Amino acid sequence: MKDDRPAQTRELEKLEQAAEQEDNPERIRRKADDPKPPEPVQAPRFWFVPYLVAAALGGAGILFLQWRPGRFNASLLEKIQRYLIGGFGIVVLLAAARTIDVYIIGRLRNPISRFNLQRVLRLVTGILGLFIVISVLFVNWYAAVVSLGLISLVLGFALQTPISSFIGWIYILLRAPYRVGDRIQIGEARGDVIDVSYLDTTLWEIRGAHLSTDHPSGRLIKFPNTNVFSEPVFNYSWPLFPYIWNEVKFQLAYESDLEFVAQTMQKIVEDQLGSSMMNHVKEYRELLSRTPVHCVDVEERPSVVFRVSDNTWLEAIVRYLVHPKDAGRVKTDLTRKLLAALNGQPERVLFPKSNMR
Repeated sequence: MKDDRPAQTRELEKLEQAAEQEDNPERIRRKADDPKPPEPVQAPRFWFVPYLVAAALGGAGILFLQWRPGRFNASLLEKIQRYLIGGFGIVVLLAAARTIDVYIIGRLRNPISRFNLQRVLRLVTGILGLFIVISVLFVNWYAAVVSLGLISLVLGFALQTPISSFIGWIYILLRAPYRVGDRIQIGEARGDVIDVSYLDTTLWEIRGAHLSTDHPSGRLIKFPNTNVFSEPVFNYSWPLFPYIWNEVKFQLAYESDLEFVAQTMQKIVEDQLGSSMMNHVKEYRELLSRTPVHCVDVEERPSVVFRVSDNTWLEAIVRYLVHPKDAGRVKTDLTRKLLAALNGQPERVLFPKSNMR
């Protein structure tokens, strides 16, 4: 069947699929251009032996009861048979889940995808196991279904927020607005994602009320998963382009040599970042070319702009590209080097001298 979607949409979809297996932008692009199946992972040996033993014991018990039914009265025999069949079903269920984990989920390269799928598998296994237990305990299915229906109705009204959070968890797994390890901001919460459970998400807080830099505050933030439906999510760790633009800003007098300031700031930032920024901007342009937003002008090198400040000074701003988790360290290093170079030319670079700065 012919795919009528725009070529740009198909290209981005390939990149997103590659990002599910890789976390390095360069490897993501190579994998999207030349997709290959993931390398097989060696499965652990003899993992199935305990399940075979348990299934054999359960099957032997069932056969023994059928062979010698007269050893027990009818009521007890029926219960024992039901329990053995239920136990046998649970063993088969666990063996099937383990098979999926070893031969399907275990072959994924991306550890985050493995983690999420293993959680889904455990949840499905638990639900099916509960279904088997209910089948064993309740002979009268009609009464059991009615009872569960009434309980579900009551719980549905009482637990609207947890149910919405569970649906939010499914949405996070399917749409991946963020994953474990990403640096995000959602509402007023900002930090690195360290856990996405069935009901809530846990962040290792960055900055916070007592810090002005992107440094871990030492506090954890928990919020319900339902927030993804009501709050904008800012993800600073998109696998295809995990970089952000940052700036260093100084205030200067109008009499300063602006050409000298621009050249000095640009050279120092280029020396600090090396060729990495140019490579990252090329990646950024390549991504933009695969989208309708391909006409944005993006400088490959650090750029310097001047703006008029509200305090009657000029603002000299140098803009550069950096990984979000390195932004604080890089900005500190650049500030020191820029101040040293600019203060070394006091006749060409005039800083504010007033106490009002």
